[in-house]
Amino acid sequence: MIERRPFASLGGVDHGWLNAKHHFSFAEYHDPARVHWGALRVWNDDIIQPGTGFPAHPHADMEIITYVREGAITHQDDLGNKGRTNAGDVQVMSAGAGIRHSEYNLEPGITRIFQIWIFPDRRGGQPSWGAKPFPKADRSGRFVALASGIEGDEDALPIRSAARVLGATLKAGETAEYRFAGKDRYGYLVPASGQVEINGIALQARDGAAISGEEVIRVTAREDSELVLVDAAG
Repeated sequence: MIERRPFASLGGVDHGWLNAKHHFSFAEYHDPARVHWGALRVWNDDIIQPGTGFPAHPHADMEIITYVREGAITHQDDLGNKGRTNAGDVQVMSAGAGIRHSEYNLEPGITRIFQIWIFPDRRGGQPSWGAKPFPKADRSGRFVALASGIEGDEDALPIRSAARVLGATLKAGETAEYRFAGKDRYGYLVPASGQVEINGIALQARDGAAISGEEVIRVTAREDSELVLVDAAG
């Protein structure tokens, strides 16, 4: 089953400094039909104005993956970590037993991110943070694991969940296949840009596709497209 979730149907809020769209219930937006998708809890599509961001705040027991689509995000936390993650790159924060962090757009232009939260397999543990560049050329025509807790994905940033966050770039007319990590998996795919068909279902940029009961998906680009996919346990 593949359910298209049009961008226009998403919840959201515009604070001026932050324009956020929520694929799942978040903050003051609540939709009982869109609380989570397997272990995938949050997928936020955020546009952050220059010189603004999220001041220090706490998290616990969540794997938080930030995919930077445009601009850059600067992270700082109470473990002493500080780093700037550029467009196309990824950062992962394993909140563990608890961490406080801030995220700011210190760039001259807007920053666009996908922020993805996945439930960990176990609660608690030492929190951690890391970031890594993922050149788009390396994922041309195929899905590449960007963050993963699945054995064999050594090149991906580690997360503490039996899940994968993957990226792909497709030129118009190209097709990429992805086989899910096992039966009863939950997939969620969003084109960051472009237009695609997933198993024959058309998606526009920033639409969501909630996938279940599918062992393999075939994604064909109608135009040059950049994709992000989550493969999560139930």
